[in-house]
Amino acid sequence: MSKELAPLSDPGLPEHIHRKADVDVKAAKKAERQVGILFLFSVLGTLLFVYAYLGIDEDAFIFVPVLGSTNAHQLFLGLGLAMALFFIGMAAVHWAKTLMPDHEVIDYRKEQRSKDEDREDFVSTVKDRANEAGLGRRPFIKRTMLLSLGLVGISPVLLLGDLGPLPGNDQKETNWKSGTRLVTDPGDRPIRPSDLEVGGVAQVQPELPAGKVRHLDDIAKDSVLLIRIRPEEFNLDAERLSWTYEGIIAFSKICSHMGCAVALYEQTTKHLLCPCHQSTFDVTRAAKVIFGPSARPLPQLAITVDSQGYLVAKQPFSEPVGPSFWGRNK
Repeated sequence: MSKELAPLSDPGLPEHIHRKADVDVKAAKKAERQVGILFLFSVLGTLLFVYAYLGIDEDAFIFVPVLGSTNAHQLFLGLGLAMALFFIGMAAVHWAKTLMPDHEVIDYRKEQRSKDEDREDFVSTVKDRANEAGLGRRPFIKRTMLLSLGLVGISPVLLLGDLGPLPGNDQKETNWKSGTRLVTDPGDRPIRPSDLEVGGVAQVQPELPAGKVRHLDDIAKDSVLLIRIRPEEFNLDAERLSWTYEGIIAFSKICSHMGCAVALYEQTTKHLLCPCHQSTFDVTRAAKVIFGPSARPLPQLAITVDSQGYLVAKQPFSEPVGPSFWGRNK
């Protein structure tokens, strides 16, 4: 005999269990205080972030002698921002679980665009639920939430200061000026033409005024390669040839592709090679690109000698050095 199966019944939704805060005024007040305290912890985190960013130095914090000012600065920046964001999230979750409206709603599948009356009902429901959330009746939550959200917004604003000032003309200009002596790098020793043999290469920097310190940014954009070949080996126009001196030619060491250091010179072929992406430049033709991704030759620095016989710059670079950037004209 076959046994008949009982028809399946729709179990429906389980009986709704009300939260304690829904039926007990004291529980609701307690939950409200807990949410507000979590927002206040977020405020403390933001204040710690601001203090760590602006106030930590060698004598300003108890942990600095143990961690060092740099480590303490980074540690409390991270802790402050983590606390600020974590407690905002915790407050929002606790608020939703204990005080937000707790009604089960069934939404049946329907066509993609709702009917106009449904859309109007939705707007009305949103407004009703907003009233039920009780921001107007719970000013402590509203005020602490606005305070924590407002203060945490200071964090990214402060970090914008690390972007530094606008570059201005720093990307277009170097420290090479008319009459600036070429000095060895390293060593800062002035160079005479006789110091460089045919086939020789030297890296140089502009001589600094007395008391001025050479910064890393200056080294990065001021580096120049001196190369000496026989004058008859040049294949240059009259102007470019006048920028050389007794077979010595000077080029920016910064590759015009991605800013790497062009550090390899093939004496036999008279080629400069960038080791990063293999851009190759012909020294005899004013560093013309003969291979690789670079789109422009290396900028040439016009050189001559001063009254004491030392190599000097005739004029600044006639174009920006290094790779492309927004606002570059050449």
